[in-house]
Parts: sequence; structure tokens; C-alpha cells
Amino acid sequence: MIEVAARHARAGARAVVDFALPPRCPGCGLVTQAQDAFCYECWSGLHLLGPPCCARCALPFEHGGAGEGALCAGCIADPAPFDRLRAAVAYGELARAVALKLKYGRKPGVAGTMASLMARHVDAEERPILCPVPLHRWRIWRRGYNQSALIAAALGRRFGLEVRPDLLLRVKRTPPLKGMNPRERRLTVRGAFRINERQRPAIAGRNILLINDVFTSGATAGACARVLKRAGAAEVSVLCWARVVRDGEH
Repeated sequence: MIEVAARHARAGARAVVDFALPPRCPGCGLVTQAQDAFCYECWSGLHLLGPPCCARCALPFEHGGAGEGALCAGCIADPAPFDRLRAAVAYGELARAVALKLKYGRKPGVAGTMASLMARHVDAEERPILCPVPLHRWRIWRRGYNQSALIAAALGRRFGLEVRPDLLLRVKRTPPLKGMNPRERRLTVRGAFRINERQRPAIAGRNILLINDVFTSGATAGACARVLKRAGAAEVSVLCWARVVRDGEH
């Protein structure tokens, strides 16, 4: 009876909050019928990613003839350090706007919206450790939070998975990677990450799911994956909100 009463109390509290502060579309701000819901126009503007795509980097295939496990030309020629990448949506104007609201707009609730669309790519039965891509301490101090950690926390609550926001440390302060070519990006993030020694025992033999907001060239995800693999992780996968699918989009 107590549990039922508590459930009704939570539902009542939510109704009051929704009346006073109605849920809004994370894309354009229009009032919607549910939390974490996009309006019809914004939902239509999102390009959901999934098969058919490269089994490693999730680059969409133009034609559906490739079988399960097929790799794109880039991954065949130069395999990424991580085992698998998946993204909720293709990077574009709307996906960028949502990511910026979380990253710079001080809208932490957007993390739940992003996590709700990323959730379909989580294999909870594997019980991976959720590891957000870390920010340098000075960047966290200025921003107030790590957007990837907020997304990881939302996914952890949804699936009951272990979240370790300090599994990796960002020990090198790097400039923004925007405008750099892939080689410059790789050189910039080289040596930027290391294992938190207090967390090292948790890594050996485990599957790690690296959480990030936007995947561009893979330099940051690759640098994190290398460090985790050297520490003994059995598998390192990457899950992000948006993936750039065309050159010049980010």
C-alpha cells in the first residue's frame, strides 16, 4: 500500500510540475505532450541512425545490400581503436542545436532526451561499464558539468548499469578540435587521457561503453579506447548522440 501511495504521489507531483512548467520540445521549445518528446516538425528533421551501416563505425551504407558485420572502406583500410560505434542520429542542424543546448546552454535536462534516443543501441545484457568521455578540470570548472557524464547517468538509471564518471581522466588541456584535419586532431589528443589508478581494478576483462555527445573524426574516442584497452578492457564500444556522416559538417 505504501508503495502504491508513493507512486500516486509521484504521479501527482509530476502533473503539478507539468502544469506549471509544461514539457517543451528540446529542438524548438514548443510545448509537447510528454517529457523528452520532440514536436512533429523537429522529429521529422532528425535522421535516426542504424542498419544498414558499418559494423565498426556506424557510417550509413547508401545501399542495403551489405550483410551483417560488413565494414566501410575506411574501417577496412584503417580500423578504429574501438570495437564498435553507434549513434542515435546523424549530425545536422537540429542534432547540433540539441547538443549545444546541453553543452553550453545550461539545459542539463536535455541529457535525458538524448539518452532516450541513444538507449536503443545499449545492450544491457552485456552489463557494460558506462564511461563518459572526460573533460579537463578547468573546462568543468567553467561549464559546471560534463555533458557526457549527464548522458551516461541518464542511461545508467534507465538500465541499472554501472556508471564510472572518473574511470578516465583528462590530464592534458587541449584546444577545440574544430577546424583541424584528422591527423592534427589525433596529435592534439595524444597523451590527453589516462586511467584513474583508483579505478584500474574495475577495468580488467570488462566491456566498457564510452559515452560522448558528438562523434566527428574519432580522434577523441580513439584516444580513450587505446588507454582503456591498454588497461585490460575486454571490449570498448562508443555510443554518442550524433555522428557526422558527411565531411565538412562539424
